[in-house]
Amino acid sequence: MMLRNAAGRRAVATAVTAVSLALALTACSGTTKDSAETGDAKAAGSTKADPDAPLKKGLKIAFLPKQINNPYEKIVDEAGIEAAKEYGGTGKEVGPSDANASSQVSYINTLIQQRQDAILVAANDPNAVCGPLKQAMKKDIKVVAYDSDTAKDCRQLFINQASSEEIGRSLVRHLGEQIGYKGKVAILSATQNATNQNTWIEFMKEELKLPEYKEMELVKVAYGDDADQKSFQQTQGLMQAYPDLKGIISPTTVGIAAAARYLSDSSYKGKVVLNGLGTPNQMRTYVKDGTVEQFSLWNPEELGYLGSYAAAALASGQISGAEGEKFKAGRLGEYTIGKDGEVILGEPTVFDSKNIDTFDF
Repeated sequence: MMLRNAAGRRAVATAVTAVSLALALTACSGTTKDSAETGDAKAAGSTKADPDAPLKKGLKIAFLPKQINNPYEKIVDEAGIEAAKEYGGTGKEVGPSDANASSQVSYINTLIQQRQDAILVAANDPNAVCGPLKQAMKKDIKVVAYDSDTAKDCRQLFINQASSEEIGRSLVRHLGEQIGYKGKVAILSATQNATNQNTWIEFMKEELKLPEYKEMELVKVAYGDDADQKSFQQTQGLMQAYPDLKGIISPTTVGIAAAARYLSDSSYKGKVVLNGLGTPNQMRTYVKDGTVEQFSLWNPEELGYLGSYAAAALASGQISGAEGEKFKAGRLGEYTIGKDGEVILGEPTVFDSKNIDTFDF
């Protein structure tokens, strides 16, 4: 895989923004066993960490994605599992085939019974998973959210792809430039409860309030539930309802690929601008045939890799999840835990016809 430049990979993560939705992509200070029992997130990080402690051998970590058949999350999880081998641990991926709010609960309960050392979860709903995750922390199983956050007192760390504000605002900026800051636009999201999607959308709406977007109108937020066929149908529905639509933002890899597939074989190809978050391999065809001019994403392998090392550092006592603590993430270098336990991977990359063939993921 072609990775981003070393400076981008090793950028020390800091808390960039206080996300207005507390249940979304901001994360919490590390929660100790005692504080999890009381539910008092303020007590997080009270356990004394030893930054010089070695990573424990034989750690068992489990990745619980939004849904097991999501190709983007498969890349993330497999990279994290491979990272575990580097520090002498073992990893696995388990999860539901659908992205319903409560579909992950039974898997968390099973992982608790299996006495995993750490659970990494991309939450379908910020609150539905909280009960079992708190039970996991009571049993000294470390909990790390990645990609899509839980409520703040339900895990010790949140591994964020990039600044939530930058993701949301930059997608609007890119689309605005492409459509000349005029016309009706829509958003094609994943599920209605997806914490990362909702936070990004809130920042999109805030960006659209700025004067330069006064001639742009957000007419609809549609939900494809991170299902390919439903996302395809939602795109079709948007075009039927708003035939004069100028642009669509889809901040989900499943959604943007499905929307591109619909547009590529329709009369709207080249007339409706599609932007959002996708992987180079799934979007390459649509960039080369002119359906999509550009889209963005971070390196999903690096997200899984960073999450795996963060979980190992927690389980080994190197960090507790408190703001300001530092840990090393293998080849990615050193990271610093920001406010509310948030660790930011780095800045997103914009892909277009000029650079897409240099990436393979």
